[in-house]
Amino acid sequence: MDETALREKVGQLLLEVHHRPIRGSGDVRGSSGPVGSAMKREMASLEDSLDHVRLAVKYLLFDLEATKRENVVLKELLGDG
Repeated sequence: MDETALREKVGQLLLEVHHRPIRGSGDVRGSSGPVGSAMKREMASLEDSLDHVRLAVKYLLFDLEATKRENVVLKELLGDG
């Protein structure tokens, strides 16, 4: 899989996760009491987890690009390029 295809798949996955409704959630804004506050905490935790996943994917893509550049340089040093 090339880099552009990987980026496209990751983008599609992030869009799907972002737009997917939460089963049985109802309207969190209208909730009150312990159930509503627990739901708000859970939503905040989910958002935090998604932010971590986004950051990890960005780091992996950055690392992949750096590895490709390093491979080109190493091949040139070995005389294969």
